[in-house]
Order: sequence, then C-alpha cells, then structure tokens
Amino acid sequence: MKPALTHFYEQTRSARKIIVVDLGFLGDSVHLVPALWEIKAHYPEVQLHTLSATVGAELLALAPCVDRAWAFPLTPQSPRWWKHRDILSALRREKFDLAINFSGADRTIFLTALTGAKWRLAHEGGRRHFWNRWLIPNWVPRQSRDLPVHAQRCQVLAAAGFTLSPTRYDLRVPVKAKESAAMSIPANSVHFSINASTPLKEWPLDHWVELAELFLAGDRDVQLIATAANNKRETDRLDRLAKAVPDARLLCLPGLEIGQLAAVLQRCRLHIGGDSGVLHLAVALGVSTFSIFRKYPGLREWLPPTTLQHKFLAAGCSCIDKGRDNCSSSGGAACLASISPTEVYEAARPLRPISAPNLKL
Repeated sequence: MKPALTHFYEQTRSARKIIVVDLGFLGDSVHLVPALWEIKAHYPEVQLHTLSATVGAELLALAPCVDRAWAFPLTPQSPRWWKHRDILSALRREKFDLAINFSGADRTIFLTALTGAKWRLAHEGGRRHFWNRWLIPNWVPRQSRDLPVHAQRCQVLAAAGFTLSPTRYDLRVPVKAKESAAMSIPANSVHFSINASTPLKEWPLDHWVELAELFLAGDRDVQLIATAANNKRETDRLDRLAKAVPDARLLCLPGLEIGQLAAVLQRCRLHIGGDSGVLHLAVALGVSTFSIFRKYPGLREWLPPTTLQHKFLAAGCSCIDKGRDNCSSSGGAACLASISPTEVYEAARPLRPISAPNLKL
C-alpha cells in the first residue's frame, strides 16, 4: 500500500460531486459527520452525497453539509447488496467525480468502485485483498484505534492533504419535531436508552426498573423518557419497563424517527444508556451522558469524550478475558449485570439534572 497521499486533495480540487460510501448505522453515521463538514469546507461548491444504511441516512439528512443522503437497505430481509441494481444504476447516473470510503470493508469497497467516480480514496480499515487497489487506487494507512472513530476519519482526510478544523457536528433537528417535543417533553428530563444492537451490550431490564425507581423516589419532579427502536425485541423490553414502573413520570416512546429522537434528546439534560448509537447522537447534540459498557477490544474508539459532561462505567468481561463465550447462550452479558443500579445512580450524581417542575419550553 502507498504511504499517505498528501497531494490527493490538491489533485482533486476540481471535483464538483462527491459521495462518501459508509453503510453505517446510527453511531457510525454520527461519527462520520465531522469528516463530512471537513469535505464540504475543502470543496465549498461541491454537491456532497452519502451512502449508508437506512437509519444512517436518516441521521445524515440532519447534517446541513450533506446535499443528499442515500439509503442502502441492510436488513436480514434485504436482497444481497449486488442485487440492488436500481440503487447502483442511480448512483452511476450521478457521475460522481470523487468517492471516499472510510471503513475499507469488503462490501463498501465494491460499492465505492461501482459509483464510477473518477477519483477514489479509501482507509485501510478492513481486510486486505489483492483486488483492493484494482477497485480503489488510493489508500490511507490504518489510523490509530486509540483515537475516537470520528477523529480517525478526519485523520484519513489529513493524510490526503486536508487542513483540519475543530470537530463539528451542527446537526439540524427538524422544526416540527422540535415543536412536538416541546409540547410533551419537559425541559431537563432524563433519557433512558435501554436497548442496544445486541443483548450482549444491554444492561438487564430489572436493573433499568430499579434505576427508574431510584430516580422517581429521589426527585418528585423528575421526568424520565425511555425510547426504543421500532423492532419487536426493543419494543417488548420497553413495554416491560412501562408495566414494571407504572408512574406518569416515566414516558415510554417506541419507534421514533431519528429526527424525532434528536428533538427528544434536546429536551433532556442527561442521557443514560449502553453501548449504542443513541449515546453518540446525544454527545453530538451536546447532552450530558452516562454510559454502561462491557470491556472489549476496540472499546476505546467508541467511548464518549473524556470531559466532565460525560461519564461511564465499564465492566470486565470474562468471555473476552478468558477466551470463552459464556453469555451468548444465556442471551445477556453477566459482566454488565455486575454493575448495580445504585452504583449507576450514585456515579451519575454530578450529571443529574436540577428539576424544573412543569417547565416546558
């Protein structure tokens, strides 16, 4: 592979239409946004497109620097990626000048090549195959995984000759979603994100029930907002939480669109959740966060910023430490269960909101 392509930016300054191929879900797409702002700043006249999973496209549509967010279906029911001829043909018709790939994953390499872009740049984030350089001529070496994912992506651009600016998200939440949230969500609420992409990243539901009871007992004016994605496993967990804590101060909202979820988060002073994309959305929106993680290789790049606004607890995982998987068969992570609700409640104390009774701004 070539060393860093420091002159790539100068060579491509005439580009007028760029696509970033990522296929990320919510968290990945949040971490993509700062790099998209860098691209827009360096090519101010360009039309900037993205290609991501459907939920990623919802998120990227909130970024004003993106002119079009293409959605690529990535569900168990979707056809194989190469069978989406309608999307692939539409991308070819756009006649992109430049395609950028930050993941280096196999599927995204082929999709990047199939855009037909004149210039193509990728990050060595995936496996190395002999065909990689046939499909994408320009590669940036793997960036340090000690950096947050968004910083790694920006460093890919720096290696290609970009001059970086401070990290920027500046997501634009839809006005209607903000107005709707203001009508029903009290300012200074506490947000619970009880689900993740896999049960092995989820705190036990009984722990969420106990944590909700601690908040409700400790502050008569607190408002808790719990959300879940629109799939059966997540909505079932949310329903069970609502039944276990029958209190009007706990509001459960399943199936929100990403713009609606962002508007709800903006009404909250504190987000509490596990290792999921909602954490990264909260960080991007400037909401304080408290997170619950299991330790695994690569966790460092997904941790929230190390500031007073963001705190977390991480449990050692015997499955990883001892090289055996004892949790998959049980459907949950025993290490996460070892973190008690009282421990989370007390550790989150510096972030807990000051109640503002009946305040709906």
